[in-house]
Amino acid sequence: MIESFRNIFAIPDLRKRILFTFALLAVYRVGCVVPTPGVNPDALIEIMNQAQGTMFGFLNTFTGQSLKRAAVFALGIMPYITASIILQLLTVVVPYLEKLSKEGELGRRKITQYTRYGTLLVSIIQSSAISFAIENVPTPGGLPLVPNPGWTFRLITILTLTTGCAFVMWLGEQISERGIGNGISLIIFAGIVIGLPGAVGSTVENMQTGNLHPVAIGLLVVFMLVVTAFIVYMERSQRRIPVQYAKRVVGRRVYGGQNTYLPLRVNTGGVIPVIFASSIVVIPSTIAKMIQVEAVQDFADKISFGQPIYYMIYATAIIFFSYFYVSIIFNPQDTAENMRKYGGFIPGIRSGRRTAEYIDKVLTRLTLIGAIYLAGVSILPELLLFGFKADGVPFIGATLNEIMPEFITSGLGINFYFGGTSLLIVVGVAMDFVQQVESQLVMRNYDGFLKKGRVRGRR
Repeated sequence: MIESFRNIFAIPDLRKRILFTFALLAVYRVGCVVPTPGVNPDALIEIMNQAQGTMFGFLNTFTGQSLKRAAVFALGIMPYITASIILQLLTVVVPYLEKLSKEGELGRRKITQYTRYGTLLVSIIQSSAISFAIENVPTPGGLPLVPNPGWTFRLITILTLTTGCAFVMWLGEQISERGIGNGISLIIFAGIVIGLPGAVGSTVENMQTGNLHPVAIGLLVVFMLVVTAFIVYMERSQRRIPVQYAKRVVGRRVYGGQNTYLPLRVNTGGVIPVIFASSIVVIPSTIAKMIQVEAVQDFADKISFGQPIYYMIYATAIIFFSYFYVSIIFNPQDTAENMRKYGGFIPGIRSGRRTAEYIDKVLTRLTLIGAIYLAGVSILPELLLFGFKADGVPFIGATLNEIMPEFITSGLGINFYFGGTSLLIVVGVAMDFVQQVESQLVMRNYDGFLKKGRVRGRR
């Protein structure tokens, strides 16, 4: 392993790419602490600390804690992700975009350009909403959140946040082009892991003060290692469907006649279904924070963290969005048609419609396994912290609460820093980054990180 790291810096081109990537990530982190003009950061931090578990706390995690400080990069890269998802959805509906997606490099560039325009539009909408909202947010400490409200503040905020989002998007594209790894993913990765040192420090402090038992910390470390290893295993898992290509004679040359396979990942949808589901389940809590109505508060409490209804809605949403997203990004009919066009077939399956039905059947089963895996990884950390409030189960809640052990109903109180969504992103991006570095080393006849086998990324 040490020799592999030495080899990285022994290759001039690879060394430049990695240092360039780290330099731009450092620039991104600087922008995450520069405050937006006209906002009291102390008052905003106090408000955001009370917004944990709402949509604002969810977005704050993906913006590298910059939303909490109302920084220049407060929007982060989330508008770009939103625009990308919208473009993917529109590709299925709009014939023009569907035609562009099949035109190769030229079509991809046009779709990328439309994504940039969409990012700016989403940024303007979100920054406008933020500028109007923070003027009317009551501060618990009595500190004025916006000392000088008005249209001047709103226009400056919109301009600052939109420009910051466009700059972050440019940083991501530069990393992808001139650095190593996917720039957008690495920016999200940097925003999530930046809080890890502070979490480790607070854990050590709790152990020294006696608030956290060393056995609990040991369980936390073991749990993190097991869950991380399980995520790596599932992200690399795939179903390989054998495909044979018939021989074709063109002039004096013979083409085809080879055996290959069609790889179908177990988690085809990646982390997108979890992001969709997480965004939806925190909406009621966000509304309840804004609307001080007793009925709304009671409803929000019933679907809060640890409640059975919350876990049920969360898991159901993940499974639904897994099937929904996979149906958008993967078309068995097109895959079967491309195989037939080049003389490929699955042994024992007739080409055309039968092949498409077979691929769809296999993909449906794999998606179910992947959705259950995503739901399990996303819910387990919250069970560890909040437990399972059995008294929230209708009719038999009181009985279950008496039967089940206390550590299940109340949780272990162990704060698993990386939630399900964050952990999936961190592990997946790290695998992609290591896989690309591995490819660069092997391409230049150096030993990679593994002497036996190769590291495979999520793609």
